[in-house]
Amino acid sequence: MARVCDLTGKRTRVGNNVSHANNKTKRKFYPNLQKKRFYIPEQDAWVTLKVATSTIRTINKNGIMATLKKAKEQGFIVY
Repeated sequence: MARVCDLTGKRTRVGNNVSHANNKTKRKFYPNLQKKRFYIPEQDAWVTLKVATSTIRTINKNGIMATLKKAKEQGFIVY
């Protein structure tokens, strides 16, 4: 199961751990993904999405339909 946000496309980033001696080793930065159910009143249905917590804040601010519309315009596959 890929660690990708369904609405924004946020995914795992790659970077370096840098030690005190300036040694660099690869590491990963994972997005804070949560599985959450959203109610869509226009369709009278519940949808389960895997979204980042920052996306949940955006949905709370703008609404689920506006966020789904924007995700569709950006080319992410949504319901």
